[in-house]
Amino acid sequence: MINFSRKFLSFFLVHFLIFYQGTLWATEVSFQKKSITIGTVTIQAEIADTPEKTARGLMFRMALEDGHGMLFVFEKEETRNFWMKNTFIPLSIGFFNAKKQLIDVQDMKPVGSEMETNIPSYSSAGPAKYALEVPLGWFTKKKIKFGSRLKLLK
Repeated sequence: MINFSRKFLSFFLVHFLIFYQGTLWATEVSFQKKSITIGTVTIQAEIADTPEKTARGLMFRMALEDGHGMLFVFEKEETRNFWMKNTFIPLSIGFFNAKKQLIDVQDMKPVGSEMETNIPSYSSAGPAKYALEVPLGWFTKKKIKFGSRLKLLK
């Protein structure tokens, strides 16, 4: 009887957590959109400027159009760590310091499923206050160089 109860409890707990996580992430998060420029290139960016928006990011999306991205805005400049949990789009991420200068660019691999557990993380090469996620290869394609400045347009 004890063996059955432990198995049942484990089964119930795992399925409850999967269901709960699914309902938690299913909550719609609304992002403000702004035009931003990096150097001479302008894109439309969704702004993630709260902990809730930062945690959600581009999760569960299946596409990101060229010329679009997500800008993460943080209160303090410090080393930033990103991962691709529940993110199915291959992305490039650019890290910007407090002076809004590009200091690092990394390519990030998408996950294969929501159940994937071995998810790499990507840390900024130095302290960053902003991070911009765009379609994979965007920084190279647009010839954005280190030191290029980020500008938020109205």
